[in-house]
This record gives sequence, C-alpha cells and structure tokens, in this order.
Amino acid sequence: MGEEAFSLCNSSLIEMIDNIPILQIDMVWCYFMLRDISWLSVAGVRLLKAREGIEHAHGKEATRVRLLQGGGCPELALHLRLELLEGVVAYHSGQLEKSRSSLSSAQAKHLQLQVPDEALSLLMSMGYQERRAKRALRMNNQDIESAVDFLVEEKARKAQKVKDNIRRQEEVLEQKKYGTTPLGKGLDLQKLNELVSIGYGKDLAAEALRRNENDIQKALDDLTNPETNSSIRLDIESSKKKRQRVAVDTAINELAAMGFPRGADDDDDSTSRPSDRDVEMEDELTGELQRGDAFSDYDIDVTEEGEAIREYLALLTSAENVEQVPASQ
Repeated sequence: MGEEAFSLCNSSLIEMIDNIPILQIDMVWCYFMLRDISWLSVAGVRLLKAREGIEHAHGKEATRVRLLQGGGCPELALHLRLELLEGVVAYHSGQLEKSRSSLSSAQAKHLQLQVPDEALSLLMSMGYQERRAKRALRMNNQDIESAVDFLVEEKARKAQKVKDNIRRQEEVLEQKKYGTTPLGKGLDLQKLNELVSIGYGKDLAAEALRRNENDIQKALDDLTNPETNSSIRLDIESSKKKRQRVAVDTAINELAAMGFPRGADDDDDSTSRPSDRDVEMEDELTGELQRGDAFSDYDIDVTEEGEAIREYLALLTSAENVEQVPASQ
C-alpha cells in the first residue's frame, strides 16, 4: 500500500527524499522478522534500491544530511539496519565475505549508538524525555554538551514552527476572505499591505489588486480613478451581501441536518449544498503533518538489531570454520 501511494507522487520530487528508501528497508525488516527466506531475492532488490535512494537523498557518505544537521548523525540507526539486512541477505546467498563486511560495519554502528546510562540520566534529570534524550545523544556521538544544544535548538525550532503555522493559517484565511484573481491566483498580501500603508482601506485595496491580477500599479490606477474607485466600492458591497446570504444558507443547512424543519424554503434548490470535500479528514491530515516529528524515522530501537548481528556473526564463524576443515577429515 505504501509503494502504491508513492507511485502516485511526482517521481522527480520523491527522488529528493528518503521516505521510499526507508519504506524499502522497513519491508525487508518485516521479511527478516518473519524469518521468511522465500523473499530473499526480492529483499536483495529492495535493499539495493534503498541504498541508492538514501545516497541520492542524503549525499555520498551522508554528507548532505550531516551538513544540514550541523555534523550530527541522524541517519546512523537507519544505516545500521540497512547494513545488517545486507549482511543477512549476503549470508543466505552464500557471499560470506560480503556478509562479514556488512555485519562488521553494522556492529560498529551498533556500538556507537549505545547510550551510556550516566549521560541519559543526566539529560533526563534536566527534564528531557527518555526518547528525546537518547536521540540527542545518538545524533551527537554521545557528547552531552552537544546533545543539550541539540535539544534546546529542537525545542526552539518547534516553537518557531508553531508560530509559522499560525501565521500561515492567518494568511490563508485572509486570502480566502478576498477570493482569487480572475486567473485563480491568491491575493498578494505583501502588496495589499503596501496599499494599506499609503492610506487605502483594506477591502478596497484588496479588490483593486484582485481584479488586476496583483499588479500594484494597475490597482493604484483604479484606486485613483474616481469612476473605477466607485465601481470597486459597489462590487465590495455586493460581495458582502452575497457572503451574508451564503452564511444564512449554511446556517439553515446545519440546522436542517440536526432535524429542524426548513420551513417555506424547504424545497428551494437555491440553498447551498454540502461540499464534496471531506473537511474533517483534511483537517486531521493537516494536523498530523503539523505535529509530525522530522526525526521520528531515525528513532530506531536497535536492541533487536544487536541480537541479530551477534547471531549472524556466529553463523558466519561456524560456516567459515567448516570451510577451513580439510576434505579428508
């Protein structure tokens, strides 16, 4: 289902992000947890796609991610799981040398991700949640000072994100209030504020901009022309009356939906009909995106990975010992 959903997206866009490579790794991890070797060939193809996709999105050796994160290593647990799975697939494909190389690299990352109890306790004593404290330490090579800086910056980013979301929502509501231009564009609020700053009323300036496709000079020409200015004012009054009628019709529909009779206008087709859009679902999805955690995909508990690494390194050692036994024995 995830692959099907991604297939509907613009291919040039999804090549820039790591969502699909992460999905590929997650699917192969499911194969591994089911211990279903029948998926071996498919798993190899998925892991190849995952590695290519991650390198494309993160940069070679994750240089792009490290640059964006100020030297941090948010993707380390993700690479650990990828290398572990590559080692497992190589082992079951008879490529023992490649398997040991991948598993050894995964083991080194696993050790790097182990969070010291003392450091974790210190951060939690400062009021940070265990999950966030672990993440900060892992992403900053267990350095406490850098981890604290990361947590402080993350909190500031979240606060700023909330402010930006509120500001953007206010802008969207204001744009909706004034409608779109004849070509369907939203109103340019910056140009609107420029006209307001030189003394024009907001509604008047907005309508002048709207009908002139946000061309501020043409809007000024209309505003300074007495005849056109008067025409704009009449249009504004007409639009206000129309909005009031729509608001009344909407209120009537809501009351009718609750079981109240419409009265004389019960069969009037002129009343507004419910929208086909699922507004509730749109709001829910928007809320999930706004509450989303940019680093959640990197919060992998690597306990099971550690056990799997030890298991397959032991299997490798046994297989290599068997190969070294002379045929005569």
